[in-house]
Amino acid sequence: MRQQIRGGDRVLVRVIMLSIVLLVCMGSSAAARNVAWGCLPEGIKPADVVSTMVVRAPRGGREIRKTTVEQTLKGLQARCTKKRLVDASGTEIRFYRLTGCSGTASPEDREIRERQSRELAELKKRYRVIEMTCNPSGENIPRSISQVIPNARGRRRSCAS
Repeated sequence: MRQQIRGGDRVLVRVIMLSIVLLVCMGSSAAARNVAWGCLPEGIKPADVVSTMVVRAPRGGREIRKTTVEQTLKGLQARCTKKRLVDASGTEIRFYRLTGCSGTASPEDREIRERQSRELAELKKRYRVIEMTCNPSGENIPRSISQVIPNARGRRRSCAS
């Protein structure tokens, strides 16, 4: 009673089924991937670094692990709603690029950090704020000139010496 499918027809059926499966998978993953990207503010890209962390590398030493905008938004289950980027609970998401990471303790740097703290406190009252590092490389920022130039402290050198 079962109808036999000829060899050529069998291949055609498999190709059609595989095509349908691929189209469904590609469409759903592309849609899921781009849900929040349409609402990203100008100047913010999915690959931008949000934070860095120094971790122990598998073979010893250290490794810098970077967290991107894309990873952060996936963790927050972000989506676009009415042209706004929101988290899973519907709270609007804002990005804040930190500045003043020169590593010095100058009065200007302290003033910048104080201003940022005030601005962040105000933003956090209304939004989910993603603080973006001012040091996306993750490398240590020297705190003084002696960390950059080894002989800068202690000895003064003149052109004559």
